[in-house]
Amino acid sequence: MSGKWRNACPRRVRRGAALTLVFASALATGAATNSWGGVTAEGAVPAPRQEFGDSKVSGQGPADPEAVAAAESKIAAEELVSRSGDRWSAAYSAPEYEEFARRLGGAYVGVGLSVRPEDGPHGRRAVRVFDVRPGGPAERAGVREGDRLHAVDGRPVAAEAMTELVARLRGAPEDDPNRAGEPGTAVRLSLSRDGHRWTETVRRARLRAQPVTVDRVDRGTVRIAIDCFTEGVGARVRQAVADAPAGTGFLLDLRGNPGGLVAESTETASAFLDGGLVAAYDLDGERRTLYAERGGNTEAPLVVLVDGGTMSAAELLTGALQDRGRAVVVGTPTFGKGSVQMPHHLSDGSVAELTVGHYTTPRGREVQGTGLAPDLEVRPEKRAAERARTVLSGLAAGA
Repeated sequence: MSGKWRNACPRRVRRGAALTLVFASALATGAATNSWGGVTAEGAVPAPRQEFGDSKVSGQGPADPEAVAAAESKIAAEELVSRSGDRWSAAYSAPEYEEFARRLGGAYVGVGLSVRPEDGPHGRRAVRVFDVRPGGPAERAGVREGDRLHAVDGRPVAAEAMTELVARLRGAPEDDPNRAGEPGTAVRLSLSRDGHRWTETVRRARLRAQPVTVDRVDRGTVRIAIDCFTEGVGARVRQAVADAPAGTGFLLDLRGNPGGLVAESTETASAFLDGGLVAAYDLDGERRTLYAERGGNTEAPLVVLVDGGTMSAAELLTGALQDRGRAVVVGTPTFGKGSVQMPHHLSDGSVAELTVGHYTTPRGREVQGTGLAPDLEVRPEKRAAERARTVLSGLAAGA
C-alpha cells in the first residue's frame, strides 16, 4: 500500500488512497492554547472548523458568500462523516483540504513569529513573542524574542483565545478560519520592549514551518524537540543524530506533539533503531506493518519526553522505542489516539477523512483510548525535563 498516513499536522497530499492519522479541530485548539504545556507557533496547527448553516456561519451572522459556497461544496463529505458517527472523521471542501495539505507539507502564510500567553504585571495576562523566524517578515521589521504583543490591527490580544490570535496573524477571515491569508497582505502589530511601545506594519509571506529544534543542553546531551511530523522531519532528526559527537545522549521531546506523517515518524524511529518493527495496523481487515530502516544509532542513551498532548504518530514513535527497549519514556500518560483514517476524494471535490482501522505497538499494545504509560511518571509536569536529564545521565554512566 503506497501513500501516507497523517494526523492533523499539515502535509502535502497526493491524490489517491493515503492512510492517515487524524486529530479533531478541538484538539488543535488544545495545542494552540498551551493546555497541553506545548508552545504555540503561528500557523502550526489548523484553526477549528466552523459548522455552516444554509446562509450563516453558526452563531456569527451573515457569512461571506465565498464561505457559504465552500460550505456547500462539502455537503457530500459532511454526509459521509455524519453517517460514520466517528469523532476522528472530518469533512473538507476542496480549498480547505488543499490548504490543509500545504500546512502538512510545512507551508503556511504568516509573519514568522510565535507567541504564548503569560502572566503580566499586577496579575494581568500578557502575550509574549517567544520565537522569531530568521529572515521572516517579523524579524525584518525588527521584532525580537521577548517583545510583548498588545494588539493586532488595533484589536487587543490579551483576552483573546490563542487560536483566534494565530488565525488573525495568519490573515484568516473571521468567518472562515480555515482559509489561509494572502501573501503580501499587511498586518499592524502593537508591541513593547523595555517600556517602549510602538506599532509596526508587517506584510505576510508564505513560509515553511520549522518543526524540529536541536540544541545542546550540556556537554553530553542533545535535545531534539519535534512539534509535529511534517515533511522532512525524519531526515532532520537523522542528521542531528549523525552530527552529534560520540558519547552524546539524546532527549527526544515529543510533548504537545499532535502527530503528523507516519512515514516521518517511522523515519525518526530509524534514527535510533537498526531495522525491525515500528508498528502494525489494520486496513479493511488485513494486517500491515511498518519497519525502521537499518543503520540507526542503537548505542547512544535515549530518553523520550511525553505528556497528554503526545498523540497519534508521536505515540506510534514512542511505543516503538519503548517496546523495543531502546528508550526510557518520562513524563505523563499520552493522549491515546491510535485510529487510522483514509481520505476519500468525492466527485464534488470535497474530501471525507474516515476511520479504516487502528495501529498497535511492536508488542501488540493498543493505543486507541488508553494511551501509553511512561516508564517514569513525573508530576508536576514542569519537572519532567529535569528528571529526564537525570535519567539520561544515569543511562550514560551505566553505558
